[in-house]
Parts: sequence; C-alpha cells; structure tokens
Amino acid sequence: MKNISLRLKMFIFSFIIVIFSIATSGAIMIHNLAVALEKEFGARAIAIARTVSQLTDVQNNVGKPTGFDVIQPIAERIRLTTDVDYIVIIDMNRIRYSHPSEKRLGTVFEGGDEIEAFSQHEYISKAHGVLGYSIRAFVPIMDEDGTKQVGVITVGLLVPKWYDLVDEYQLDILMSLFWGLAIGLGGSVWVANHLKRQTLNLEPYEIARLVEERSGIIQAMDIGILATDEHANVTFINGLARQYTHFFGQQISRKALFQGTWLAEDMLQQHEAYRPLLMFDQMYLVRTFPIRIMERNAGYLIMLTDRKEANMLAEELTGIKILVDSLRAQQHEYMNRLHSIAGLIQLERDEDALSLIIDEITDEEEIIQSLHDKIQDYSIQGLLLGKFSRAKELGVELSIDDSSMLLDFISGFSSGDMVTIIGNLLDNAMEACFDRTHKDVHLTLIGDKQHLFIEVQDSGKGIAGSAQQIFDYGFSTKGKSGHGIGLALVKQIVESNNGIIQVESTVNVGTIITIEIGVTEEQ
Repeated sequence: MKNISLRLKMFIFSFIIVIFSIATSGAIMIHNLAVALEKEFGARAIAIARTVSQLTDVQNNVGKPTGFDVIQPIAERIRLTTDVDYIVIIDMNRIRYSHPSEKRLGTVFEGGDEIEAFSQHEYISKAHGVLGYSIRAFVPIMDEDGTKQVGVITVGLLVPKWYDLVDEYQLDILMSLFWGLAIGLGGSVWVANHLKRQTLNLEPYEIARLVEERSGIIQAMDIGILATDEHANVTFINGLARQYTHFFGQQISRKALFQGTWLAEDMLQQHEAYRPLLMFDQMYLVRTFPIRIMERNAGYLIMLTDRKEANMLAEELTGIKILVDSLRAQQHEYMNRLHSIAGLIQLERDEDALSLIIDEITDEEEIIQSLHDKIQDYSIQGLLLGKFSRAKELGVELSIDDSSMLLDFISGFSSGDMVTIIGNLLDNAMEACFDRTHKDVHLTLIGDKQHLFIEVQDSGKGIAGSAQQIFDYGFSTKGKSGHGIGLALVKQIVESNNGIIQVESTVNVGTIITIEIGVTEEQ
C-alpha cells in the first residue's frame, strides 16, 4: 500500500470501520430487542399466573386425586386464550396437574427454579424447560381462606432465537443497513478529505521530511534533550545532551547513561518534575515529563539545563521564598510590639512604653550593626535579620558566633548559593526545636575567597537513624508535601564545589551540621 495516497487509505480504513460499526449496532439492536421481549413476556406471564391462581376451581382441586380432570381443561383453555406456551400447575409435592402435554400429568416437576415459590414468593425466572428456553412466572396458589399454600402455578413463554428475530425484522434491519452504509460512505469520503486538509495535503513521506527538519532544530537548541521509550532505552538525544552526558554512541539505556544518579531509577515520577542532578562534577537542573500513549507509559522526555541556569532558578525560587517568610515573621513580630506599646499607653504607663520602645530599638540596632560588621553581603544580612525575627516568633534563641566573618564568596559561589545553604540549614534547625523546652540555634559563618566554613548547631530532637539520610531527595520527618528538597539542594551545591558536609546528631540532645569548602591560609 506504499503507492496508495493518504486520502484513499483513509477512505478504505474509514469504510471498514463503518461496516464494523453497523454490524455491531445491528447485534446490539437484536440484543436489546431480545431483552425488551423478555421483560414484556415476564410481565405478561406473571399477570396470567396471578389470575389463574385466584380461580376457586384451581384452589380447591390442587392436591386432590381427581384434580387432574378439573384443572387440566381450565389451564389449557386459558393457555389457548392468552396465547402462552404452557401453564403448569403443581401441588406441594411438585406433582403436575396441568401441562400442554397430557403425558406429563401426574409426573414430578423438576425445573430447579421453583423452590422459592413453595415459600409463598412470586417471581420471574429464565430457564431451559422441556419445551425449550423460556421466561417463566411462578406464583403460589393459596386456599380459599388465603392462609395455606396448596400449590404453585407456572406460566411460561418460549423466547424466540436470535435468527427468528432477524427473520421477523429483516426489512427493518436491511433498511438500517442500507442507510448506514450510505451515510458511512459519505462520512468516509468527508473524513479522508478532512484529514488530507489537516495534514496540509502532505503525503506520509513529506511528513517524514518535516520530522527530520524538526529534529535538526531540536539538535540546535541550547538545552539538553533526551527521550526514552517504555523500556528505558534512549530513543533521541541532541548534541548538547551528548556533551552533558559524555555519550557519543548510538544506543544506550537511561540506567546506563545516568548510572549512580536518581535518573537511573526504574520508574520516574508520573508527572512533570524538577530535580537537581550532579553529574561529572557539574550540577544540572533536570525536568522530566512522562510520555503517555493510549493511557500507557511510553517513556520520558528529559531536559537538562546547565548549572548557571540551575543556580539562577534556585536563587530566584529559594531566595524569594526565604525573603517572603522573613518579611512575614518581621511583620508578625512588629505587630506584637505595637500591640504591647499600645496597651501600655492605654494603661497610661508611658514610661514603661517608652522603655519598651528603647529596648526594642536598641536590640534591633545591635543586631543590624553586628550583621553589618561581620557580613559584607547585603543579601546575607537581610536573610539573617529575617531569621532573627522568625526565631523570636517561634521562641527560638538564635545566636551568631563572635568569630563569624564573611568577607567574600569562595570562587564558584554566588549570593543565591549562600542564601540557599544558610536559609535551609537555619530553617531545619529551628523546626527541629519546635517541641523542645530549650530552643537554641547557633550559627558560625566564616568565609573569604579561598575558604568557607558554616556550622549550625541546634538543641532539637536529633536525627533517628543515619544522619546522612536528611540529604536524600524527598526525605522529610515532617510528613508534608513539598519538604525533603532544601537539604538535598544544599548537598548538591556543596558537592559540586568539592566541599564536605558532616553531621553529628544525638537523639533528644541536638544536631550539628558542618560545611567546609576550600582551604584556609594556614593550611
């Protein structure tokens, strides 16, 4: 079919679908008709059975030796009048007192679905009887007083076979088939022309050429792009992604390409995700997108951005989040101060109010002056000032070591890196002190162009288990969505600069996290 045009292919395929749809619709119509007939037969049968069960002659003669002579004529007369297939009346011992075939009078009824009728229940059943597949209505026969059951009446109508229904309604079916084919033929032509227009009148080989052109464009993009199939095999990789991964071959699996990283996991997240990745001493920001076809996992799209953009995004996201939290804590603290001052003024305790104002101003100035003397970067000053406000709000005693001095950033570090590291370490330390009696957090920060030393010590609840697990992506003791990212990002930044992270923790005593990058001049 290579030489057949797309329009003709679509016409053939569409017409085949129409034929299949019409056949399916006809089968469904026959099935629905059979179901409707069964419901109608059931309602008709149970109405007749109820009527016969109320006849005095039937009630008085069921179970009697001479009952056959009275009941059989009555049942047959009603059967012929109502045009049902059979009316069978049995006593409590299942002996037949009426049947279309007189040879079966006096024999035992063995349908298997009559048991409930002997407990004064009426119902409709579908079963295979001696005359074929039928809809049967069972109604109990009570004596004249209505206090004792004396037998059961069964009224049955044989259900027609599907080919009988087709024969009976063949004209309607043929008309439906004719109009369905006519409409399907026209629809197939319209669909074929419509799809041809949607593809800009392009043939498959022309579409293939466009795909190759788009592939060339992706190769020229300034972002690393990979695609994998459902078996984790790399099906596409552009030039920049090859440079990032140091892979220049033809075929490789995702697990082998990213061996030792989280991208080598069997299953990635089933939704779009951002995560940092350390590879070949370089940190990347990775975006993963699941590819789904027909509700089935068909692989992943992986996008790699270099460290500069990753740092920029980390600074924007993490820095702004920390700044907002800090401003909120300061606003909360200032409102508390204003409420206290307003209360003292209303109580006409002006001297106490003035003393409180002076104390607050003095404390604030001392903190600001201390930060200004020790920290050269305004972003870090603002961060630590906000953390002091946050600590007061949480009832945590935050202190900075007297030896702290940040003169400059070590080579390869940015202000955003420092905000990320210090902000996450202090946040985790303060949160670890939430339910502790003594809430102390101590920060030591020493750094210049050759060396960086950061130590955060808290009196929190400590870490149960391996202390290094706190740096695993997604690990959190808080049990809340969105946690387990900050410390993982800290580890990525430190390790990408050949730094060392050490953790010492004792349960119910506290934790010390130490970060050291570079060497001191004495060394």
